[in-house]
Amino acid sequence: MKIPKAIWALALTVFAWASAFPAIRVGLEGFGVAGLSLARLMVASVALAITAPFLGVRTPRLRDLPMIVLCGVSGMSAYQVLLNWGEVHVSAGTASLLIAVAPVFSVLLAAAFLGERITWLKAIGSVVAIVGAAVIALAGGHAEYTASAWVVLAAAVVQGVYHFATKPLLARYTGLEVACYAMWAGTFFLLPLSPWMVHGFATASAASLGSTIFLGLVPSAVGFVVWGYAVARLSVASSTAALYLVPPVALIVAYVWLGEVPAPLALVGGVLGITGVALINRRPARAATGDAPDAPAGEPGAHTDEWDGPDGKESPIPSQMARPAERRGPAPPGLE
Repeated sequence: MKIPKAIWALALTVFAWASAFPAIRVGLEGFGVAGLSLARLMVASVALAITAPFLGVRTPRLRDLPMIVLCGVSGMSAYQVLLNWGEVHVSAGTASLLIAVAPVFSVLLAAAFLGERITWLKAIGSVVAIVGAAVIALAGGHAEYTASAWVVLAAAVVQGVYHFATKPLLARYTGLEVACYAMWAGTFFLLPLSPWMVHGFATASAASLGSTIFLGLVPSAVGFVVWGYAVARLSVASSTAALYLVPPVALIVAYVWLGEVPAPLALVGGVLGITGVALINRRPARAATGDAPDAPAGEPGAHTDEWDGPDGKESPIPSQMARPAERRGPAPPGLE
């Protein structure tokens, strides 16, 4: 049986984002926290800038710049620094388990600021996921690990802010466009770290240099492109379910690449965290109505998206008439 290209794209996305966690550990050896944070974003930004014209990435509207800045600062700048800092003492697999609870914080923010209703299922899932994160943070048994685990959890929080901030943008742009805008903005705000990045490129070992370039090209740039390709052709349920595989795959890659074995208690916490997120994302069965069965979140059926036409006026563009690559889908989960 021939496997659809969209499934291959989804599998590549999972592997790319999962492999980022052990690659960070290797990159830190030559670049340090500051240098790696900017170097990864810089490589990704250059790659996306070169390919953006061929991917149909449009210029954002001025009125959306404040939200784009928030996405860049939270989902890119702060996320990179916090995750890299945390992985100094936290293993790659354990970090992936902590980052997996990020949807909890986006749900809470959406309820607080967008008025979205928290169902009992979401409330229970949030509590279970947070308990799981706490178990992971305490699993190491020593102060250095625990403090770093809370730093990684802070990275999950700012990733939750990123997911929340992308919601209004995804009504007008594709997920790939939002990721590009945020990537470029996040890189700009980390430019003060340039001396550490330059020092890293000049002195890092071949392994550390290769890992850093890999992080920018594969998980960050290619990951977002193939993710956009996959969600444009698969249902939200399929795409979201695949993301639950990122932590298990990260554990396997970290074991093969780095020989890392997480503490049993951390694995228990990881199971709780993923279970909680699964409860949050669980949706009731669709009623037999005219709703589009595979419409991504934020794209209810045949709503229209507005875009400035050539005359400067806002022109409605039926989203169902857009080419597949421009279908609105769930925002990519930040930069794993």
